[in-house]
Amino acid sequence: MKRWMQSLLAALLVLPLLGGCGYNEIQRQEEGVFKAWADVEATYQRRADLIPNLVETVKAYAAHERETLEQVTAARASVGRVQLNAANLSDPQQVEQFLAAQQQMSGALSRLLLVAERYPDLKASQNFRDLQHQLEGTENRINVARQRYNEAVQQFNSAIRTFPGNLTNKFLLKLERKEPFKAEAGAASAPQVKF
Repeated sequence: MKRWMQSLLAALLVLPLLGGCGYNEIQRQEEGVFKAWADVEATYQRRADLIPNLVETVKAYAAHERETLEQVTAARASVGRVQLNAANLSDPQQVEQFLAAQQQMSGALSRLLLVAERYPDLKASQNFRDLQHQLEGTENRINVARQRYNEAVQQFNSAIRTFPGNLTNKFLLKLERKEPFKAEAGAASAPQVKF
């Protein structure tokens, strides 16, 4: 009987400590990373959905700008082939491939918008202006979604690297750090504007 009482007392003393081990908090934060990543994917999908409409609108005005239109179409197809799901967010190489495809898309869209500058009738078209505004808004949403994702990654990575979460992760969960978005190569130097 005395041994049973000692075991019960020990269990009662250990139970409050288990609540502070961070197990549930780490799980919640990893889910936050997955949700933030889903938001990033959704904003990229919105951009991909707008592109065919934008290309068709420009095509009507600039049939001879075929190369630029083909680059945008190819970039959109490339983005569709590179998939990065929440389970691979710890793999820097897969994150880098995803970002490279998205950067290719951004470059192609920039060239497409430059083509539009050459055609005053196109710039005056209400459809084009509406699509351009939607695309600009989507690019802003992408930036916000990336920032929120990075915040979720920072919180999660901190939780699995600080005490007591680091012990919980090491012995129970064995989760890996998640990769944040990083600036693209050359982003540190400002672009030159020449008139």
